[in-house]
Amino acid sequence: MTRNPTEPSDEDYGPSRTQQRREALAVLTLATQLLELPASRLARLALPDDVRHEIDVTRRITAHIARKRQLAFLAKVMRRHGDEAFASVRAELGENREKHRQENAAMHRLEATRDRLLGEDETALAELIAQHPQIDRQHLRSLIRQARVERDGNKPPRAYREIFRLLRELPESGPGSDVA
Repeated sequence: MTRNPTEPSDEDYGPSRTQQRREALAVLTLATQLLELPASRLARLALPDDVRHEIDVTRRITAHIARKRQLAFLAKVMRRHGDEAFASVRAELGENREKHRQENAAMHRLEATRDRLLGEDETALAELIAQHPQIDRQHLRSLIRQARVERDGNKPPRAYREIFRLLRELPESGPGSDVA
């Protein structure tokens, strides 16, 4: 029973050693992601009890090598359950990663809009007012003036943050309609 490619064989030897290693590293990566999640998000995931226990144990360990060893043990416990047990967890983490990326992009667009408003160019303000005619123009203009004074006077950025809050509360007109 040798693995000779020239001999026809009806036996299936299973996944190659390289494939087994890839799968083990994927489980280790998933275990690392689970450790990095906040406890509130971890509680919402459908995890087996022994995996949840090992995550708690691993989180309490602070020594680097001991934590690394415990992480490997956590991955071993996870491999015992198989891929089916963690399919929903992978899907949840994947969806959340995409959602998180979209939220970050939206925040960056709002910050860029705020920075354009604080610049000396008045076209950004005119574009924002054209997109959102319901906006309180007088309040926004006073916040912009105050934020410029705070920036130039090296004061705490209260109005700067207030502009961001105001922009965040505006209804979105669509993905390509931002001012930035």
